[in-house]
Amino acid sequence: MVLKVYVSGMSGNKEVKKRQQRVLMILDSKCIQYDTVDITEPGKESEKELMQSKSTSNGGTVSDPEPRHPLPPQIFNDQEYCGDYDAFDMANEIDTLEVFLKLAPADTTAVSSAQIELKQQENGEAKEGGEKAATEEEKAPAEGEAEADKEKAELTATTTTTTEATTAMLSGDSPSDSASAQLLDRERAAAAQ
Repeated sequence: MVLKVYVSGMSGNKEVKKRQQRVLMILDSKCIQYDTVDITEPGKESEKELMQSKSTSNGGTVSDPEPRHPLPPQIFNDQEYCGDYDAFDMANEIDTLEVFLKLAPADTTAVSSAQIELKQQENGEAKEGGEKAATEEEKAPAEGEAEADKEKAELTATTTTTTEATTAMLSGDSPSDSASAQLLDRERAAAAQ
């Protein structure tokens, strides 16, 4: 089977060009062999007609959402239509590209809902048994995080008060006694911990 990517070397639509480049880049990065068919080359009229007649997705773009003819890139496996750019991109995102390209049988990668439920039940039972042991271990980090958050809040308050006092001194004003007292109390509390 030969994977064919139908492209247009003379497209004036930047979005089509970017889509073509992305499809080819992804196929290259995954080491998937393919043939590029430029439908704008002389003598490729039959390939262009084949692409347009067998494509079920039109490959609409933002600038041309409903084109008269399917826009490249269109992907085929031999004479069997795989899809347009949007379908290719989605298959790549959900990691089913080989199935989309008809390079791997769909049933070997498909997971039945019964298998998913079985896995969830196994994981659920394992979690229930392990929850009692895990809760003791989780308490220590949670308490440590609470102390760290408290220290962070105190440091922020100290920094704010210090900044206010410094600003007052630089402006020539004397800081209020209450601000100085608060700063001193916070520094003592931080030192005590």
